[in-house]
Amino acid sequence: MPLAGKGMLLTSMNIDEADEADFNRWYDREHLEERVAIEGFLEARRYVAHAANPKYLCLYSTATLDVLDSPAYRTRLANQTDWSRRTMARFKNMLRVVARITISNGTGRGAALGVVRLRPTPDNAGAWRDALQEKLAPETHEGIVSMHLLESEPELSGATVGIPVVRNEGARDWFVLIDGTHVGAVSAVIAERLTGPAAAPFPLPVSVGTYSLMWDLAKSDITQG
Repeated sequence: MPLAGKGMLLTSMNIDEADEADFNRWYDREHLEERVAIEGFLEARRYVAHAANPKYLCLYSTATLDVLDSPAYRTRLANQTDWSRRTMARFKNMLRVVARITISNGTGRGAALGVVRLRPTPDNAGAWRDALQEKLAPETHEGIVSMHLLESEPELSGATVGIPVVRNEGARDWFVLIDGTHVGAVSAVIAERLTGPAAAPFPLPVSVGTYSLMWDLAKSDITQG
């Protein structure tokens, strides 16, 4: 299926090597399940960079965009565990984006993910969205299972209590997500449709990265039984 829900929280960060083992343990043993348990959260996926910066990426799908401004979510943000506070304070180059899922085509999630960051303006946003409706067609490229567009909500993105987020000059940026069976397929479609000669009407992206899936967690995984 395409991405679940209509809202997405995208976070990415680096972490010092000395803190990395505890960081990964926190994500895997506390944080993902804690977030997915919040009312309106549907699933979360963790990634590590294949060729990208920051090194770590997480995607949290929500039933609606409003979930990411809901009392349940805000209460959790205001009442972090001690482990969460310690870990979040160590984030480096943190990006926190709340976005609408405006295009989601295909079926399922891939082992590899491409992330292409675009910076539209009010004048070209409509034309870009129309062009992406054509370009984000996974069935026309071998090894690509689904393709998506996230459009940032600047009023909800950025820092929260205790999370050191990088100043975001592109608070209205878009993020194209490309799910594939392997990194080679993801890289090929990025080069063909979003950065190469056929990329028009898009200029060079703000950034391009490829990631490998670490693991994912759905609401049903923690509510069974």
